[in-house]
Amino acid sequence: MLHPQFTRRQSIQAGAVGLLGLSLEHLLALRSEAAAKREKSVIFVFLSGGLAQHDSFDMKPDAPDTIRGEFRPIATATPGTQICEHLPKLASLSNHWSLVRSLTHSSNEHSAGHHIVLTGRSKLPPGFNPNKPLESDWPSMASIITGICKPKNNLPPAVVLPERLIHRTGRVIPGQTAGIMGKQHDPWFLNASAFDSAAYGAFPTYEFSHQDKKYAAKRQQFELPNLSLPEQVPGARFQDRLSLLKGLDAQRASLDSEASGGRLDPHRDRALSMILDPDVRRAFDITLQPQAVREKYGDHSFGWSLLMAARLVEAGVRLVQVNLGNNETWDTHGNAFPHLKDKLFPPTDQALAALLTDLQERGLLQDTLVVVAGEFGRTPKVFGLPQHYKLPGRDHWGAAQSILLAGGGIHAGRVVGSTDKSGAYPKTSPQTPENLAATIYHVLGIPSTDMWLDPLDRPHHIYHGEPIQELLS
Repeated sequence: MLHPQFTRRQSIQAGAVGLLGLSLEHLLALRSEAAAKREKSVIFVFLSGGLAQHDSFDMKPDAPDTIRGEFRPIATATPGTQICEHLPKLASLSNHWSLVRSLTHSSNEHSAGHHIVLTGRSKLPPGFNPNKPLESDWPSMASIITGICKPKNNLPPAVVLPERLIHRTGRVIPGQTAGIMGKQHDPWFLNASAFDSAAYGAFPTYEFSHQDKKYAAKRQQFELPNLSLPEQVPGARFQDRLSLLKGLDAQRASLDSEASGGRLDPHRDRALSMILDPDVRRAFDITLQPQAVREKYGDHSFGWSLLMAARLVEAGVRLVQVNLGNNETWDTHGNAFPHLKDKLFPPTDQALAALLTDLQERGLLQDTLVVVAGEFGRTPKVFGLPQHYKLPGRDHWGAAQSILLAGGGIHAGRVVGSTDKSGAYPKTSPQTPENLAATIYHVLGIPSTDMWLDPLDRPHHIYHGEPIQELLS
């Protein structure tokens, strides 16, 4: 590749892209070491905005059309279990996953819902502010894993990708940080996707606007906004990263000097440590990643993110939170059905099915729990907002949502809980965010008696609920 001489900042950017989804490989060196001491991991797929339960995993085909919506159910590989017709790849893999149709909490507000589900705590902390994270917030599950688990293979215990969740107004959505646990336990945010207040979905192929029908995709690839190159570098130009790594090596001494001199914050220091590690850099050489694998996941941000998550848990990361869409992407107040059918479900179905198949083929699914959830479901009735949207949609509904779980040693092919005939409230086996969090911690092998310490050395319980027994026994 021909390119002008690199500054230190440019070299870091080029090297860091190897960690961001467009430049992946088999992680040969790290995989062998991680496999020798395999611990279970979790890929927590979060659908910001809330997945509508009626239109995905808890369809109500016998309900009036004002409740059931426009979609129809299809059979899965599990007898008696049906899901949405627009999730055919997942339907064919139901022997790998189970559903919980009765997750419930009391909030219908986005920020509170994010905080509740991402922390596994239904009761909001004192002084909770929906407009920004506070030091008094409960710690996210990713933060707890960061605080209590040891790093492996020069990688952090927990990673959030491809971006921090940001509201369209530019404020950071609460529930993602360590809160009272202490900022030093914040998970490592890759922030590989530049924020755009009007952009939703799996860019570039499926990026859309909830209101602008003529919207043209603005984001084309993963990037580090704070360490960006002076010109956009297409994905194809990263195929030969070896020459860029030479430029990075030339800057090793000065970078090490800055890190040791205390001029870098802990998160930047950790990132530089990953980039400067020769084994890590060799492991992320994209020339070893088969094109067929990238195509299977999909050439879009959902596919890149889940492929990256699979390789990170293979390398030893204990929890990877993957945000499939920023800016409350799944908040379909209007034009709900065309946006789900044409923009949201196709890349989600493709990437999630590829993730499950990939993990299974690599012998990792038994040791990797995959969880798919949002902050809530949708209102029982579909309605219209003609002043804003041409076609109908839904509103927020914390009382019921469906989640998908696969791998990690849990039972597959099961449906836990049910909702009433309108999909509004749990009818059987109601489950709380505390129970979901406890299930995640249990799979990770964290004892229910373990504690974490705040900056004042006060102990706090990790578990606030019970693991979902129907998935484990």
